[in-house]
Amino acid sequence: MQEAHPLAETAARFIWWLPTLPLIGFLINGALALAATAKPGPADPSADHGHDQSTGPSHAASDSHAHGDDAHPPRHRFARAVSVVGPGVMVLAFGLALAIFAVMRGAEMHAPYINTLFSWMPVGDLQLDAALQLDQLSMVMVLVITGIGMLIHLFSIGYMQDDPGYARFFAYLNLFVFSMLLLVLGANMVVTFVGWEGVGLCSYLLIGFWFTEKANADAGKKAFVVNRIGDFGFMVAMFMLFANLGTLNYVDIAARAGQFAPGGALVTTICLFMLLGCFGKSAQIPLYTWLPDAMAGPTPVSALIHAATMVTAGVYLVARTSMLFSIAPVASLTVALVGAVTALFAATIGLKQWDIKKVLAYSTVSQLGYMFVGVGVGAYTAGVFHLVTHAFFKALLFLGSGSVIFAMHRAYHAIHNHSDDAQDMRNMGGMKRYMPVTWVVMWVATLAIAGIPPFAGFFSKDEILGQVFARAHGSTLASATYLGVSGATVLYAIWILALAAALLTAIYMTRMMLYTFHGPNRTGDGAQSHLAEAPWIMTGPLVVLAILSAFGGWLNLPETVTEMIPLGPTAVLEHWLEPVVGGATERIAAGSAHTAASTEQVLLGVAIAIAVAGIALAWTRLRPSSLVPKPLAEPSTGFQKVLENKWYVDEIYDVSVVKPVYATSRGVLWKFFDVGVIDTLFANGSAALARFLGWVGSQVQSGQLGTYAWLLVIGAVLVIRAFAQAGG
Repeated sequence: MQEAHPLAETAARFIWWLPTLPLIGFLINGALALAATAKPGPADPSADHGHDQSTGPSHAASDSHAHGDDAHPPRHRFARAVSVVGPGVMVLAFGLALAIFAVMRGAEMHAPYINTLFSWMPVGDLQLDAALQLDQLSMVMVLVITGIGMLIHLFSIGYMQDDPGYARFFAYLNLFVFSMLLLVLGANMVVTFVGWEGVGLCSYLLIGFWFTEKANADAGKKAFVVNRIGDFGFMVAMFMLFANLGTLNYVDIAARAGQFAPGGALVTTICLFMLLGCFGKSAQIPLYTWLPDAMAGPTPVSALIHAATMVTAGVYLVARTSMLFSIAPVASLTVALVGAVTALFAATIGLKQWDIKKVLAYSTVSQLGYMFVGVGVGAYTAGVFHLVTHAFFKALLFLGSGSVIFAMHRAYHAIHNHSDDAQDMRNMGGMKRYMPVTWVVMWVATLAIAGIPPFAGFFSKDEILGQVFARAHGSTLASATYLGVSGATVLYAIWILALAAALLTAIYMTRMMLYTFHGPNRTGDGAQSHLAEAPWIMTGPLVVLAILSAFGGWLNLPETVTEMIPLGPTAVLEHWLEPVVGGATERIAAGSAHTAASTEQVLLGVAIAIAVAGIALAWTRLRPSSLVPKPLAEPSTGFQKVLENKWYVDEIYDVSVVKPVYATSRGVLWKFFDVGVIDTLFANGSAALARFLGWVGSQVQSGQLGTYAWLLVIGAVLVIRAFAQAGG
């Protein structure tokens, strides 16, 4: 019973406050946003004479940083209250998360703690509660969401300070965090799905935040539509699970998963449909195209989506349902293979992007591929570990790029330059002289994502690579067959693809740093004097994230490292997550031999060598001094043009999917069925028939008595004749 649970009488009983706090922030900031835009009419309407009495703030398409308005816009009327409420609820939520985590560390948990709020859907066999589940996996996700989310909220105070939609922005940001917390804390799939749809809605609202520009509005719609495709798969998986297990509660699914035949078609189909949802939410091939376009939103939005919320949802769902994937080797291999292909494919695009945020966007797609490789091969702890470290250094990279963009906009604004692109690296260069703190912390994040020891990304990425190599020997995945190919062969191919992606990651990240911070400055002589470090409210979160990016890898130090260098305890995160994913991990790894220490050291050396080689290659081959500002740059040609245009995938989708659907909708659904059948035949046709019958009736009813008499006689004769024929 819940009362007997060791967490029942602790701070964990307030778990419902975790999503409630940001929800309260959304309601308050939303009310302030509406109040600021309210335009009451005059007391005497007759005195208006048609003149506009509105003095409310103008909701422009972007803030002054993005468009460099000549007049410095006034701050939002309720900016001070919003600045307290928006980040304040996140500080409280993070504090509560730390308190619950401290309690969990000292408790012996043999089962998840379920906090039931109320009975939601008691309909026949469908017995669903609005309930939250607290276990080791959800606790990790809560700490990441509230901790990183808090830092992003604080950064946003400075970044969005002059935006007329300031209150609306924080309302959406709070709602985003609420939805993600509901997603990871849901005790059943339906509660998770509510949060799942909530983050999809918030992505639409925040990506298209500056919606008066069509490109921004289209980017938001694209994210919404692509995610709906994935959500269809998630829904089908839920229907199939309920039809076969009679439950959607995670605890019950884990208990009844043994009813499925290992490797059977049914459990494999369920997992593959679930993967469709995961690939949509976490931007994997073929549903990745929405994420780079998400850069249309403010930079803090990019940081929140890429580091702490939406895109991690798919990885989390695979780990949460590991009891199913561990008995579906074909589905698990699909997870890993798609992840590896996505990691390499997105990395190639990152090599030739000039928009600093687009480089990081494709980097996220690539790193998410790594996470799927980890959870796909049954190394669920490794996948979650990389999710955590990626949250540290990717939030730092996006917020750091936001500081650079902030400085660029401010400099261009000062010289009234509204034409140059403040996000294009060709217009930057030499920024380390003007932003030394940002330069240092972004190099920390770059070394972390490249996999250089002892930074965080090295440990999590190496753990995934090592587990892929180990699974190729004796695991259930190695014994399986994937499209006629042995699982071991597929795993070796995944390992090679992941190594190639690691090499490209080191190259494109070093390229970004060289072109942004090194070499001569290309902003122009007039703008250089206005370049400076961002305010402390923006720089402070960067320093905290830099510390986490540098030392976050100590959360799960491998034994190979601690034997050589006693940095700290071994495999802390692995021991922490073992009650949740340990059984599924053992089920996949059963029979696989433990990798020898010498082999692990060789794999470690290979990973380090590849990262160093990538940085060295970029450092020696790239020449920041040879770059020219964007307006003077020559267009790319050959294969570089292909990469710059992202392999023309969007264009291919447009020709093969978007235009045919549009043509079908316009020609068949609209013009033929809607206009031709419904309007012309049914609506207008029935009206014409009614008019015709009315005309006939009007001709018969002439009002002449003689006509009526003759009609009566003719009718009587016809009736008599009919009776006579019937009697004869």
